[in-house]
Amino acid sequence: MNISVRKYLKGDGIIWGVVLILSIASLLAVYSSTGSLAYKYQSGNTSYYILKHATFLFIGLLLIFIIHLIPYKYFSRLSQLLLVSAIPLLFITLFTGTRVNEASRWLTLPGLGFTFQTSDLAKLALIMYLARGLSMKQNRINDLRNTFLPLIIPVIVVCVLIIPENFSTAAILFGTSVTLLFIGRIRFKYLITSFTIIVLFFVMYIGTMLLIEKEGRVETWKNRIESYISKDSESNFQVEQSKIAISTGGFIGKGPGNSVQRNFLPHPYSDFIYAIIIEEYGFAGGVVIMFLYFYLLFRAGVIVRKSKRTFPAFLVIGLTILLVFQAMVNMAVAVNLVPVTGQTLPLVSMGGSSMLFTCTSLGIILSVSRTMNAQQEKTNNEKQES
Repeated sequence: MNISVRKYLKGDGIIWGVVLILSIASLLAVYSSTGSLAYKYQSGNTSYYILKHATFLFIGLLLIFIIHLIPYKYFSRLSQLLLVSAIPLLFITLFTGTRVNEASRWLTLPGLGFTFQTSDLAKLALIMYLARGLSMKQNRINDLRNTFLPLIIPVIVVCVLIIPENFSTAAILFGTSVTLLFIGRIRFKYLITSFTIIVLFFVMYIGTMLLIEKEGRVETWKNRIESYISKDSESNFQVEQSKIAISTGGFIGKGPGNSVQRNFLPHPYSDFIYAIIIEEYGFAGGVVIMFLYFYLLFRAGVIVRKSKRTFPAFLVIGLTILLVFQAMVNMAVAVNLVPVTGQTLPLVSMGGSSMLFTCTSLGIILSVSRTMNAQQEKTNNEKQES
């Protein structure tokens, strides 16, 4: 049985295991947390949302399987095409995108009715592009004009286009990009300069919005920060309900499907799904989920150590840091360590496009791992023959 599975699921077996466990946790948590949503919008049909989520999850797992069979070298050229496509899409989304929850983050595909966040595509494209650029310019990594500027300008452009409607995503992406550039041996003073530029833009944007009395998302950011600092239970309803869910979960939780706060907590199936997991599976369940993300990062390090080329190494570590960073932010919001951000828990929260792009990233990581293993087996066989 084990040989049969390994025949089809190649690459790092532990990463496949992490994906499987998180997928099961996702199905259980989403089914448990969508009851109120089903009674409100689907006349009590509790199967509707879990079937929809299971469909996206199945498509996502199929994507992982297909992508992990593609040689990673093709992702180098693809990164340029994706980035060139993502930037115009971000422009369109910013000005004419579909507004959901008072934010223009989505594009609706004509004729299909399917909406997706263009920032998800931009995140994937940018990390792939940086991995390509860093790998090609290691011999002249300290060159400001020919190395740093071609790498940092797309980072600033993408983040500036995302910031007005989705500050947390822009911050996570910028932080991941700078970390990857630092790993790629870009000079620290260059990174500090780029950080200063993005901060200045953010300050200027807020100031401009206030001057022309068009608050947009600025008021939302302001309210979230004030609620976080003041700890006012009335203005911080989401976090208070999340705290109740976590505190009543105890060490082993109330058991699957026994959450109470799912009926009171806004978005328990996405932004605050981690609180529902802790309520039903306790502190132990919450630690297991957190450990899986950290272990994913560790396994990425193992792949990087095995890699003999820079592009796959940068690609794996960049995509993994992005996923783990987002997961940590989601968990930090649930336990009130940071203000509410609206970030989902990768591979666990209910979602459409976010699930598919997360699975695409995991497929790319496993593609690199599969290639590394194949090369290692080939080397071992050659040694045995000689």
